[in-house]
Amino acid sequence: MATTLKPGDAAPDFSAKTTDGTPVSLQDYRGKKLVMYFYPMDDTPGCTKQACSLRDHNQELAAKGAAVLGVSTQDEASHEKFTRKYKLNFPLLADTDGAVGRAYGTIGGAGLMAKLKSAAGMADRVTFVIDEKGRIAHVIDKPNVANHAEEVLALL
Repeated sequence: MATTLKPGDAAPDFSAKTTDGTPVSLQDYRGKKLVMYFYPMDDTPGCTKQACSLRDHNQELAAKGAAVLGVSTQDEASHEKFTRKYKLNFPLLADTDGAVGRAYGTIGGAGLMAKLKSAAGMADRVTFVIDEKGRIAHVIDKPNVANHAEEVLALL
């Protein structure tokens, strides 16, 4: 597993800009559940399947009180292009310096693949379901990209 965070832990605070340049932090999601998913790179096959799964089920997730936030190290322009191409209906966080990924343990983990991704500035694919009080409720460290929203919905 890439991260050492586990259910019950306080979710690390973060601050970064979304697809449209809006600054967001963990505090902005207090009082609602947050599905915060880290992914390696915009517009690649697995990342696209995962984003589209969450897009297609975003209304169901919202009905269960959850917001979705995708996080990768690409910049706002890359996220904007990815969002427009696939009509994503949730924000992507531009973690260009990798600070959010490091705080959540998705960048710089052990193992060869984690080290290769980290060297390339990419996060491991890990999803955190954060509760209304800012605590980690669930960690999905090997998401099924094509059916990721269904995995998350089963946990909410």
